[in-house]
Amino acid sequence: MHKRITTVLTGAALAFGISGAAFAQQPAAGAAPAAPPAAGMNVPTPDYSDAQLTRFVSASQKVAMISQEYTPKLETTKDEATRKKVFEEADGKMVKAVHDEGMTVDQFNGINQAIQRDPELARRIQSIAG
Repeated sequence: MHKRITTVLTGAALAFGISGAAFAQQPAAGAAPAAPPAAGMNVPTPDYSDAQLTRFVSASQKVAMISQEYTPKLETTKDEATRKKVFEEADGKMVKAVHDEGMTVDQFNGINQAIQRDPELARRIQSIAG
């Protein structure tokens, strides 16, 4: 089964000073938006190694570049069938970029979600990103 990069790239994008908002407007087919944790509910962040975070940073930079490449195409395409084709092409490239860094899409999305909940993890990512 093909997994999609479903998480909005805001955490990673902020870490690199890149805006993922435009691409976030194009949710994956059948993907539900990530719900924030309920108030007062602390979700523990897994203890990610520096190696995992380095792979995440590299994958995030590649995913952000793909997003920047495809966002104008998605914004200017009016035909829904063509939009879907463009989105699926971009998503496929993003999945490949994540896999090329030795990560699964679930691992990538998990770290991205953790960054949005954990300011310390976000600082570690920023430090690794340089």
